[in-house]
Amino acid sequence: MNIRIGFGYDVHRLTTDRKLILGGVEIPFELGLLGHSDADVLLHAICDALLGAANLRDIGFHFPDTDPNYKNADSKILLRDSYQLVKKEGYTLGNLDCTIIAEKPKINPHVPEMRKIIADILDTSINNISIKATTNEQLDAIGNLKGIAVHAVALIVSGVSESRFSF
Repeated sequence: MNIRIGFGYDVHRLTTDRKLILGGVEIPFELGLLGHSDADVLLHAICDALLGAANLRDIGFHFPDTDPNYKNADSKILLRDSYQLVKKEGYTLGNLDCTIIAEKPKINPHVPEMRKIIADILDTSINNISIKATTNEQLDAIGNLKGIAVHAVALIVSGVSESRFSF
């Protein structure tokens, strides 16, 4: 059995005239995230954690913001495609732990739906997906509603039957 851990981090500015999409969920809020794709900072951090664990570089390498094909792209597709790259290397997800850092809006009411969407994309039990939310206590740019950041840690495994290995 081979076990690998990857860490992902992403941050996007908050802006007007964009929808706020986190974890594949559209969250009602007066601001959205600025980015080339739909700017789903949670899914981007997860992509980086998975790709990093498999030593496959990062989301910007595979889906560059200079490529017009990814303009306004649905980040659920980027996550699906990132995970396919990981699976092609012989790995499957063990578990995922994420922390969303946002002063506003309230994230916790949306966490159950985010967990379900992510579990479905990654073809795993919802029990393998952890999403937490915190604020920056009104400190720095995130604390002053200038952006949202996410930390994600992914454990991937190979060489073991999924029926014998669970978290």
